Amino acid sequence: MVQGLRTMYGWVREKREVLFKHCESLPPEVFTKEAESFGWGSIRNLHVHACFCYRHWFSGYAMEEKNPPIKEEDYPDAASLQKAFAETDALAERFLEHFKDKLDEPIYGTVSWQNEPFVATPRKLFMHAVTHEYHHKGQIVSLSRLLGCPAGDTDLL
Repeated sequence: MVQGLRTMYGWVREKREVLFKHCESLPPEVFTKEAESFGWGSIRNLHVHACFCYRHWFSGYAMEEKNPPIKEEDYPDAASLQKAFAETDALAERFLEHFKDKLDEPIYGTVSWQNEPFVATPRKLFMHAVTHEYHHKGQIVSLSRLLGCPAGDTDLL
């Protein structure tokens, strides 16, 4: 079962690389330009937020590890984000390996935005992190277009 998730994550990585190639072509002022109508403000910040989501759910919540805070300004360009996502890719593999025989066993914990206990399976956490990244990938593509620098095709198919 875990192999299917690994395959799916491989597709996510392929399209992420397409988006990074686009981001490498952006002038720095476009890459970091704040847009109030987008939740995380800039193309860079959207990438950082997506990266943090994986770390939060896989490492912090599921494996109960401490994560240093991520600051957007620590990622001035696409190359620095690629490095951060390489670490996230290794984390994703470690997460899948750790939970390979218990993908559907509930993990009980707490989250800052609710008082009652939070419960999710590793499979559900994985699905959430991937769909969350794709949601923000769509925002990045839209924001790029609005800033006059349209991205190429980043759809999965």
